[in-house]
Amino acid sequence: MPVWAVTCSLPMNLDAYLERISYSGPRAVDVETLRQIQKHHLLAIPYENVDVQLKRPLTTSVEAAFEKIVNQRRGGWCYEMNGLLGWALAEIGFDIQRTLGGVNRNERGDDAIGNHLVLLVALKGKTYVVDAGFGDGFLYPLPLEEGTFFERDLEFRLELMSDGFWRMHNHQFGGAPSFDFRTKVAEEFRLSESCEYLQHAEDYPFVKVLIVQRFVEGGYEIQVGRVSKRITADGVTTTLLDSSEQLVERLNAVFGLDVPEVATLWPVIVERHDQLFGSEL
Repeated sequence: MPVWAVTCSLPMNLDAYLERISYSGPRAVDVETLRQIQKHHLLAIPYENVDVQLKRPLTTSVEAAFEKIVNQRRGGWCYEMNGLLGWALAEIGFDIQRTLGGVNRNERGDDAIGNHLVLLVALKGKTYVVDAGFGDGFLYPLPLEEGTFFERDLEFRLELMSDGFWRMHNHQFGGAPSFDFRTKVAEEFRLSESCEYLQHAEDYPFVKVLIVQRFVEGGYEIQVGRVSKRITADGVTTTLLDSSEQLVERLNAVFGLDVPEVATLWPVIVERHDQLFGSEL
């Protein structure tokens, strides 16, 4: 598995990234460091599609992801989150491979391939699935082997499909039930094309609704449009926001996002919620 590398024209500093994720532990190329860096990334940085909602163009550039997530202290979606994480791990010395993933490929078919970026890490004869860009997935890297894995009393499963794809089955409360991937090096042009397409595709949730997700101790905090969720192994607690002020405050207090401009999205958020749910949650 080749080491993935990136040539940077903008300043990207590993120390700054590690400060961003509040990680001060060893920088050894071992399983425990890999586990802790993914965990710290997920607990510190939210998955979010604010820029898509605000119609700000995004790319698969790792340099842009560093500027946004580290310097501006924002979150990102899979191309940004896993792009940045993969760069940091490669800087430490890990053997990183970027791989095409397909969220909900079981429903969308092969058109889904490329709508997710997955990382694979080769380490001491084993391969690990590393992912900080699924939003409400697994906290620690998973060994690439068939089986069921439990984290925080939530169940995940890796399955090798008959067509050669692997399928990661999410926990029962997950927003997306699964993603598929193969152990092939990603064709970067396909990631770029998918990144561009998903910013305009009305049949995908990225365009339809504001999505912000963050790992917290014991579960996840999630914002989908007006709907606030707290997910743990015990279930889902749901409330409804009533104003743009509440939205801005929640994004700041819970997700660490200082993005007051999301208030301009409130009329559309309410309209889309009413179209989908009426007066119900």
